[in-house]
Amino acid sequence: MNDLSSKYVASHSADHLTEMLRGLRLDGVDYNRCQMASPWAIAFPPCRAARFYFIAQRGCWLKMPTGDWLELRDGDALLLPRGGAHVLASAPAVTPSPPCDCAVKQHCGDITELEGGGSDGEPMLLFSGSMTFNVDADHPLLRLMPDVMRMYDFAANEPGIPHLLEAMGREVCMDRVGAGGILARLADVIAATIIRGWVENGCGEDKGWIAAARCPQIGRVLAAIHAHPEADWRVESLAELMGASRSGFAERFASVVGETPARYVAQVRMHQARQWLARDRMRIAVVAQRLGYESEASFSRAFKRITGSAPSQVRAAGAPPPAIFTAAAE
Repeated sequence: MNDLSSKYVASHSADHLTEMLRGLRLDGVDYNRCQMASPWAIAFPPCRAARFYFIAQRGCWLKMPTGDWLELRDGDALLLPRGGAHVLASAPAVTPSPPCDCAVKQHCGDITELEGGGSDGEPMLLFSGSMTFNVDADHPLLRLMPDVMRMYDFAANEPGIPHLLEAMGREVCMDRVGAGGILARLADVIAATIIRGWVENGCGEDKGWIAAARCPQIGRVLAAIHAHPEADWRVESLAELMGASRSGFAERFASVVGETPARYVAQVRMHQARQWLARDRMRIAVVAQRLGYESEASFSRAFKRITGSAPSQVRAAGAPPPAIFTAAAE
């Protein structure tokens, strides 16, 4: 394996959140502008896509993947990075319906306007989008994130967001060539801004994403691992990168991330291997060599131990199609 630890110490940026987010891109967006009159409730099934919401006018309620209800107010923003099942409603007691029950006005591509709910209640306005990350939901970085990231009063804390949403609205209304690609990039910025705002203002989490992103030492280590998963990241070299003793580093890493360093590195490397096998159809022997394994057999054993599947099965199956739940889907 390649030993990049000393080179990485010398050249690494101090912005570890940027480094951790650098590899996460949004490959597509299904954008909705929703105007709902109370009483209303929409049930969204689980999907592989991430979802974001911005509450633009009047509040509503969110039933989270855990089953708990959360009240949302004007200016709040949400990101569900793994697309867990959830319900949006004018009140928790309203019986939910599927999105396909809403009146849909279709624009170009996956851009829609939704209207629904009762006829007498005051309408509320929210913007939503389904977005596929360029990594799957089993990626260690996505698994570090909570089911729901909420930013209170997002518009006030991030004054550029209303302008981005206005730009997205203009793209919807003008229905111009390339609107889908422009909306995807704008949604990319919004999702990254929600993550940043949640890291800066989230509360209470002592493990996982927020703890790792807020800890400069652990952030430096995670950024290095994700930037170079093929490197020979032994505990000693990671401890040196953090500037701590071997035992001190291992204890601190496990307490913040919730995994041992060796286990986390193995998960990142095998996720990269899965991408090479399924998406790029790379030969197993080549993947094993890239990751520094002495033989194809030793790599295959490690891959199956971490992922539960044999490399040959993953390569034969190929990459799954993106699963974006659209408003008109059954």
